[in-house]
Amino acid sequence: MRFLFPCVSFLLLLLTSCSEFNQALKSTDPKYKLDVVSRYFAAAEVQLPDSASKKERRKQRHKASSNYERCLPLLEELTALTRGDTVYERVCYMRAKSYYGIKDHIMAGYYLEHFSKTFTASRFAEECAFLSAMCQYRESPAHELDQSSTLGAINQFQVFLGSYPNTALKDSCNNLIDRLRAKLETKDHENAMLYVKTRNYEPADIALRNFLRKWPNSSHRESVLFNILLMDHDLAVNSVPMRKPARVDQALVSHQTFLDAFPQSTQVPEADRLKEDLLSKQERFLFEALSASHAMIADRSGPARASNAEVGLRFFDTFAARFPESRLLPDAQRMRDDLLQSKQTTDSPKAP
Repeated sequence: MRFLFPCVSFLLLLLTSCSEFNQALKSTDPKYKLDVVSRYFAAAEVQLPDSASKKERRKQRHKASSNYERCLPLLEELTALTRGDTVYERVCYMRAKSYYGIKDHIMAGYYLEHFSKTFTASRFAEECAFLSAMCQYRESPAHELDQSSTLGAINQFQVFLGSYPNTALKDSCNNLIDRLRAKLETKDHENAMLYVKTRNYEPADIALRNFLRKWPNSSHRESVLFNILLMDHDLAVNSVPMRKPARVDQALVSHQTFLDAFPQSTQVPEADRLKEDLLSKQERFLFEALSASHAMIADRSGPARASNAEVGLRFFDTFAARFPESRLLPDAQRMRDDLLQSKQTTDSPKAP
């Protein structure tokens, strides 16, 4: 019996509420509709004290959602009935907030932004502009998915800060923007690392360098710089002979960049191993590039032959300067002589 009275009381309250809601829906009196919807809205907006328990907060959220849902059909009618009236601003505000309250972020975002732009002098304009950006924030998906909503949210928060530079919500906006940017950064990093995982050396190198240009202070900076070195190393080793020398030089620059930025990194020994591997192959790579240039002059004529000879001569100059004691130097000099003769023959003016 002791549970009977609370149950009966709750049932009566529910029936009374439903009856009032139905009467308001059927009524043709805008004032009565507004009075009923204002009570539902006020009940939905109740804020519990900080000392409230999780159970109480969960119960309040459920009640608030139910009240916002009751508000919406009445507010949709009132929007048409009160247009041009002094209460129209409040009706539009309650409609926008009710959509936000039921977590319909697409509709809420539209109406909140519309309110802040329509009623710029309203005391609710700042709140609605912020909540409109929050709708975009709530719609921002996991970093693996399309980030249009993320970019839209960042833009809206920045517009909000520009419109309300003295807002008390400045720190909140900046924190939310940082979270959104972190999501974009994570997506860009994973996209770049996908090329690394598939050993697609040249696109990986480009993607990683573009990542650092876009996110110079990234927490992934150490990993990215090391992977640039790794991709430069593998690209140099796996290139065609005439491209290897330049790519070895680029990889050595990448090694120094990594070492300058993170001299205490746990990956320094591996970075040094990659450097030593390149240095040990540099002599052979330069000789192979010179040989490739020398072999190509037999298939070329005119300006193309002269240009190829010049490239080969540059390879010889670099080889001779870096490896003056090389056992391959005599062979390199013979190829140098052929390249010089080919260039001189091509450059000589033809007899009339």
